[in-house]
Amino acid sequence: MLLAIDIGNTNIVFGVNDNGKWLNHWRIQTDHKKTADEYEVIFRSLLSAGKICRTDVNNIILSSVVPSLVRPFTEMLTGLLNGTNITIVGPDIYPKLPIKILNPYEIGADLVANAVAAHKKFGKLTTVIDFGTALTFTTIGKNGEIKGVAIAPGLHTAVAALAGGTAQLPQIHLTPPPSVLGENTVHAIQSGIIFGFTGLVDSMIERTQQELGEKLTVVATGGLSSVIAPLTKNIKNVELLLTLDGLVEICRIVCD
Repeated sequence: MLLAIDIGNTNIVFGVNDNGKWLNHWRIQTDHKKTADEYEVIFRSLLSAGKICRTDVNNIILSSVVPSLVRPFTEMLTGLLNGTNITIVGPDIYPKLPIKILNPYEIGADLVANAVAAHKKFGKLTTVIDFGTALTFTTIGKNGEIKGVAIAPGLHTAVAALAGGTAQLPQIHLTPPPSVLGENTVHAIQSGIIFGFTGLVDSMIERTQQELGEKLTVVATGGLSSVIAPLTKNIKNVELLLTLDGLVEICRIVCD
């Protein structure tokens, strides 16, 4: 069994995979202040509740965009799973992957995992849109290389900025409003964020296709992908576990 973990700025997503099948997966809030011991309590409890026997886990793969949590997680996992081999996604392993990595010391490990999974599932000329803390667009070219990445604020980030920077605008639940013409404050913010970001997504895809002169397969992942995808003209594929799927494929290639 493989334990795959993706540490993001807002959430930590992890799951246990057995021969290509997800036995269970979880999403917890990222807390920079938690110690290795505190994370161990959480992982031990969730694995136990999911009826996962820790001694059956023989590989661990970890990706992180939060450098300060890599060491606590390595310590926690070493104790929790009795020294099971841990692979950390980073520039050292990129040359072994089936895609060529642009600026290996700058690109996020989660984007690499997304690209590997998308390349396997959909082939070349694919763009992955990840609806996370940041809204990212990662495009794989016809030669199997990451052509480039675009980054915008994520939807929750935009809402938090509105609520934090204004006196009267509240935090809201992100769901499509009944009309683009908001008749109250909540619907007005939902309209601006949901429909505004839908336009942003379609515009970015169309610009990318125009610049490359190629038609792209577009796949979305991340928590809000299922909210935005049905509203767009260009997203035809939603893969909620794409990052974890990419980690499984990376481990298949590089894990000892």
